[in-house]
Amino acid sequence: MSAELDALTVVNQLRDLAADPLNRRAIVEDQGCLPGLILFLDHPNPQVVYSALLAVRYLAECRANREKMKGELGMMLSLQNVMQKSTSPGETKLLASEIYEILQLAGKEEAEQAEAAAASCQKKAQFFLGSSNKRAKTVVLHIDGLDDSSRRSLCEDALLKIRGVISFTFQMAVKRCVVRIRSDLKAEALGTAINSTKVMTAQQVVRTENGAERILAFSEDSEEAWR
Repeated sequence: MSAELDALTVVNQLRDLAADPLNRRAIVEDQGCLPGLILFLDHPNPQVVYSALLAVRYLAECRANREKMKGELGMMLSLQNVMQKSTSPGETKLLASEIYEILQLAGKEEAEQAEAAAASCQKKAQFFLGSSNKRAKTVVLHIDGLDDSSRRSLCEDALLKIRGVISFTFQMAVKRCVVRIRSDLKAEALGTAINSTKVMTAQQVVRTENGAERILAFSEDSEEAWR
């Protein structure tokens, strides 16, 4: 395995761990995880950088982590570098900007009055993509043809082109992708993008009232399609 692929594997594992709220405090308290993620922010592979940003974003959702993350050596500088780098994709710059603003606010929250801080957060939430969970939704895709790393890369490229996609996590063993999107983006756009690869087809995984899973073809927008 090449060093680049190895870095992507490691950072994806950290991202998946950080996606679980129960792990976020432990990851930040660990002596090696946070410095490692900061190093990944300067990696030449844009996929590694984006995956590291997603992990940092998950960690920053835990308010108790923010002060330590802000003070971690190289964190804020690395985020600035990603934001200013001309080769950084637009979605990557947006995500880095969002994290930077969240961490910047961490030091001000105690000093400012609660009312002023709340007003400031509200303004920033209107600008930064995905900064409010209430404005995002999660779509689970089952992707036929998601068989190897090259197909995964095709899928990533297709999703990154969609304006409104905030983050995504692959579950290769079950051929699934969990996508976090803005509330005004329709799930059908994800299916269209995956299907455009010509080698993969996407369907939406939904849950019924009793908790059972059903798989919906995007062309079938009626509930009768999976009953």
